[in-house]
Amino acid sequence: MADKKIVIKEGTSEIVEKRSRFIGRLIPVSSEEEIDLIIKETKKKYFDARHNCFAYVLGNTKRASDDGEPQGTAGKPILEVIEKNELADSLIIVTRYFGGTLLGTGGLVRAYTQAAVDALNNAVTGVRKSGMAFKLDIPYTMLGKVENYAKKGTVYLLEREFTEGVSIRVLTNEADFDTVNEDFITLFDGAIEFKDVEECFYVAADDTVRIL
Repeated sequence: MADKKIVIKEGTSEIVEKRSRFIGRLIPVSSEEEIDLIIKETKKKYFDARHNCFAYVLGNTKRASDDGEPQGTAGKPILEVIEKNELADSLIIVTRYFGGTLLGTGGLVRAYTQAAVDALNNAVTGVRKSGMAFKLDIPYTMLGKVENYAKKGTVYLLEREFTEGVSIRVLTNEADFDTVNEDFITLFDGAIEFKDVEECFYVAADDTVRIL
């Protein structure tokens, strides 16, 4: 799992092949119930479409559906996109509006593959990492220094709560935790405390971070 890619931000796509319209969507998922709900919602949204084909990987479980297309022409190529790109806990669903012209087996495989690949290319993914999250309670006068420190890329500043001071949820890579701790002690002349420290997994890419 450690080397698998996680979807941070879902991606969508749309292609037209011989007047057939293919609408793709790559979504991070966490349960079979969530997957079933997404598929039902997609079929409801595109109620007039001919097919809603999909594939997903969830933990060690994988499944593909051709949803009425010739066997092996839709679900399987979508699943291959997921597996070849080492995506974890991911669902790709491709909706097809039939354009009146048969595409043939090869044409269908190419179209469903391209819709899935384009959805992936429009998504944001990252490799799962081990992290440490903690809370800092600081005065307003120190906020700028903390923000400048974050620009080095060692920490991510998450939720902020403004009251008499500033409460910030901070995330760092587990391997950097000791260094970050020492840096903040220096930055605050020792007058700082890491609160609610917890281990976690996270993914980060393109200035987007997601705790798993």
